[in-house]
Amino acid sequence: MSTDKKLLEQVKAILIEHSKKSTALSKQAVLEEQIRSEVLREALRYFMEEIWFDAAHPTILSLACEAVGGNPDATTEIGAAMVLLAGAADIHDDIIDQSLTKDSQLTVFGKFGKDVAIIASDVLWLKGVLMLNEACDCFPLEKKQAILKITKEAFFDIGSAEANEVKMRGNIDLKPEEYLENIKLKVSVGTAAGQIGAIIGNGTAQQIEKLGQYGKTLGTLMTIREEFINMFEPEELTNRFKNECLTLPILCAFQDAALKQKILGFLEKGEIKEAELNEMLEQVYRAPEVRKIGEYMHFSVKEATENMQYIKESQNALIQLLEFTLEDLPS
Repeated sequence: MSTDKKLLEQVKAILIEHSKKSTALSKQAVLEEQIRSEVLREALRYFMEEIWFDAAHPTILSLACEAVGGNPDATTEIGAAMVLLAGAADIHDDIIDQSLTKDSQLTVFGKFGKDVAIIASDVLWLKGVLMLNEACDCFPLEKKQAILKITKEAFFDIGSAEANEVKMRGNIDLKPEEYLENIKLKVSVGTAAGQIGAIIGNGTAQQIEKLGQYGKTLGTLMTIREEFINMFEPEELTNRFKNECLTLPILCAFQDAALKQKILGFLEKGEIKEAELNEMLEQVYRAPEVRKIGEYMHFSVKEATENMQYIKESQNALIQLLEFTLEDLPS
């Protein structure tokens, strides 16, 4: 997949600028802990320094705060806590899906095994919860309680989404609409980041609601984009067929019975050759139901962009993040 290089650089700059303090703090918080087990220390170091880069959630927090006239630096500690909590959930996800690699790199599960991966994720989870609680101590009680409640509900939703995916696993007749609804549930932390950022910035009730909707929209679109990208990675695609749910575009393409049988023929071989992968991708992209995903994404960006009148700052950055999710996808 090729992308607009100028837009890519702009988006990278936005993500780095608005997440660098939170990501640095999250890394420092984990690596400075005196973990007695050498293998656990190495697993945590490997995850925090070589794998995990959650720029999205701190960025949404920061931009949402700035959008309502607040100081984005006030979101740093909560952003760091969310990086750790989301990281713990990511390791759990890899264990459940038996993902040995991701983006051509060994996961903690793939490199250190299930037992160490579970313990590492537990460390991240506990550290994240403690950091979140400490970060909220500087706010008035009502604001602290609102932030903790929103965060709790968001991660409960992630748990529900993961449990749903376990039930969906291996279902080649899974309806795309059902899977898309689960994606929306799975990105609840994006919704929470938008709401919490606006709360920290003293936004109005309407601004809090709208920025939560923005976080949900951006999270959903970023996840759908990742669903397309996963199709270009044979190892990831094979693992999803064996141990997870198939990608949203493939589930959409399966609405054509003949195309479904052809794609299954490729996937059931266990190893997809480059020529077969290219042929499959071409046919998936041409499928009418897949093009509807692109239409849905473009409509979502248009709707979110039209809602920008409720914010004071950061419109350009918020819109650029949305527009980037559309790069090279069907329309």
